[in-house]
Amino acid sequence: MRTLRGIRRLARLAALGLVAAAIATELAKPESERTWQGKVLDVVPYDFRPPTWDRIRAAYWNPDSDRLFSDRVFGVGWAVNLYQARELMKEVFGRLMGEPRTLPIRMSVRSKSAAGEADTATPRG
Repeated sequence: MRTLRGIRRLARLAALGLVAAAIATELAKPESERTWQGKVLDVVPYDFRPPTWDRIRAAYWNPDSDRLFSDRVFGVGWAVNLYQARELMKEVFGRLMGEPRTLPIRMSVRSKSAAGEADTATPRG
């Protein structure tokens, strides 16, 4: 229990440190060059601009992107692309359940002749 509390405290401290570093990065720039978006240490993205619906959709539901994690809409860190998470979960579930791959199968239809002869298979399609 004590270890878990220490890990949470460390994670909270790291998050606050990243927010402070992002704000310090922007404040170090001349006022005309401040964009309030970028990366801390060229790794962790940050964006302090007001969010828009287009950016929210692009971060959290983006079928056009193959990335599972995208830049966060507001704040420091990453967002989860829920579309890619869904696709990944469908693939993993399919593999776990052993779903066979779909194969193209040619179906045939049984029909009786008017004279009462035996069934014959006629190709369909």
